[in-house]
Amino acid sequence: MGDCERWARRDKIAYMKSSLFRRATLAALVLVTTVAPAVAAQSDGAAARTDTAVKARIGAQARLLGEKIVPHKLVFQGTTVGGLSGLDRNPCTGEYVAISDDRSVLQPARFYTAKIAVDGAGVHSVDFTGTHPFRQPDGSVYPPASVGDGKAVDPEEVRVDPRSCRYWWAQEGDRPKSASDPVIQPSIQFAGRFGAYRGQLPLPANYENRLDDRGLRRNKAVEAITFGDRDRVLTSAVEGPLLQDGPEPTLEHGALVRVTQQSRSGDVLGQFAYPLEKIFAESDPTSPWGPDTGVSSILAFPDDPSRYLVLERSWVAGSGYKIRLYDATTRGATDVRNVDSLAGQRVQPMRKKLVADFDELGLSRVDNTEGMTWGPALRGGERSLVLVSDDNFADDAVTQFVALGIRSR
Repeated sequence: MGDCERWARRDKIAYMKSSLFRRATLAALVLVTTVAPAVAAQSDGAAARTDTAVKARIGAQARLLGEKIVPHKLVFQGTTVGGLSGLDRNPCTGEYVAISDDRSVLQPARFYTAKIAVDGAGVHSVDFTGTHPFRQPDGSVYPPASVGDGKAVDPEEVRVDPRSCRYWWAQEGDRPKSASDPVIQPSIQFAGRFGAYRGQLPLPANYENRLDDRGLRRNKAVEAITFGDRDRVLTSAVEGPLLQDGPEPTLEHGALVRVTQQSRSGDVLGQFAYPLEKIFAESDPTSPWGPDTGVSSILAFPDDPSRYLVLERSWVAGSGYKIRLYDATTRGATDVRNVDSLAGQRVQPMRKKLVADFDELGLSRVDNTEGMTWGPALRGGERSLVLVSDDNFADDAVTQFVALGIRSR
């Protein structure tokens, strides 16, 4: 987001915090999954048919292991820690990498490495070990959007390549508000371990910021990426529906967002419609901001190339954040790579089941959770899942690391 939008987001968060009704803290528990409500996202309102055979193959369980909140606006190696919107674990070092969505406003667009001590008893410590800026092909850092040369980036997600331990990172660019502003296209880039530019992945034609009534919505672009299928496939998800695919979610209906599987060379292997939930509450009528919802992260299951954890993040004025984690599959879903518009089309979306509603985990607070990665294996067949919240550098938000125990059926 640009400078003006970032300040607006800070004001928005401050408003939300002041009006947020604090729920009583619930005890941590194992969540038994339930089937998410069917989303009638097609414009004709037709409900997707039920495929019980597919649903029986998904449905993870989750329990809270613990959390850790790091000092706000921590100064580390001359940078301000914050805006952490993506997280991954490096199999070569055991450390974690976190991407900041600072668009070179405070410091150049960058990432952090950290040691995070996680086990079945909780999150014991978070210690940052390094930070590096992402580099352009000529070796320079990325400029802020205010420079106006069309080279700014909006970092959102980072993944460690399991084969080389280099970084793949996604940025959603910028759909301009007017024809006089530069169009900045989203990208998935490759970087060395110190941030050097190593190339980028060709994106599908419909992953494009445009000036007409088609393509990506502003600030709703390439938000999530993950490696899957034995590290041969890179799956990406856009945060919100394409303009031609229909409106964003409301209190009455959800929406469909696109999830794309690509080879390492960029060939599109499949594209599917993921069903976003409805808006969970009415907005405070006195708020100048409408609800905000979308897919903030996606994570492949290591043993099933069609199965993903999907993180849905929503904000409603007067009610705060709603963070929900789903177990979803592309198995049986319609391949929509050649479907120009999903509006009015009868397509079978991805199936999903609820794994965790963060309001029910017993957390100290539910904040703007945007990143997640698999952590160490746990006893009893569980796998740890580590998540991080994006504080948007706002004084009343937090950088919160949360660990869950995930049991896959």
